[in-house]
Amino acid sequence: MELEERRMKNTVVTIQKAKENKEKVTMLTAYDYSMAKLIDEAGIEMILVGDSLGMVMLGYEDTLSVTMEDMIHHTRAVARGVKNAMVVADMPFLSYQTSVYDAVCNAGRLMKEGRAQAVKLEGGREFAEHIRAITNASIPVVGHLGLTPQSLNAFGGFKVQGKTQEAAQKLLEDARIIEEAGAVAVVLECVPAKLASLVTEKIHIPTIGIGAGAGCDGQVLVYQDMLAMFGDFKPKFVKRFGEIGTQMKEAFQKYSEEVKAGTFPAEEHTFKIEDDVIEKLY
Repeated sequence: MELEERRMKNTVVTIQKAKENKEKVTMLTAYDYSMAKLIDEAGIEMILVGDSLGMVMLGYEDTLSVTMEDMIHHTRAVARGVKNAMVVADMPFLSYQTSVYDAVCNAGRLMKEGRAQAVKLEGGREFAEHIRAITNASIPVVGHLGLTPQSLNAFGGFKVQGKTQEAAQKLLEDARIIEEAGAVAVVLECVPAKLASLVTEKIHIPTIGIGAGAGCDGQVLVYQDMLAMFGDFKPKFVKRFGEIGTQMKEAFQKYSEEVKAGTFPAEEHTFKIEDDVIEKLY
């Protein structure tokens, strides 16, 4: 039974087979045990412990402040809640850019301490050597092209990438280069749909889109975005699949009202004790 369960688990092999069979792959972010458990039970194939946790969980302004310790802590929590989804952990800013050695060591920490099944890093040809070295250490690597949030300052903000011929050609070549370096999949973020479809056709590894159209092999969203947990914040590429943020606030407000009114906890929420026990207390 244990061996059968392991065979059912989503891995780099099953994700690759999905592309070959033209089956779409789903990925969502998760940053804690309870949410990972829910997402896993819903049948999502891949869970990304993104460095987006800096903003949605820790309240940072961007992803740049996220540390290896942050990523390991949250990845370990997610891994505990997952039975079938493939857990991918982001390598945070400056955990791999500094050297190939640092890249391998930190990727190893996410696998060994965080219990991830793959790591994700941003960038193209400039990190091909890093991807190759991490892969040689038997650690699967997911690439990330297009809008790469860790390069926010270099891009001058959150902007769609690959719109000019030169930029589009570079993105396509970068996808081929990181595939050759050993990447098992690539996230395409904020890339024109036609370009993302072309990249998907030209490379053999799965593409996971976010703001890159339906032509990718799979899709990923930040779960707080698709559940409308941040009120008016709604990127163009996000569809809200539930108004959970509103429901949560209404539930919190109702709880507060009932506590203040003295209607909660009611009798059915309390434990009993015999009156004669109380009468003997002094």
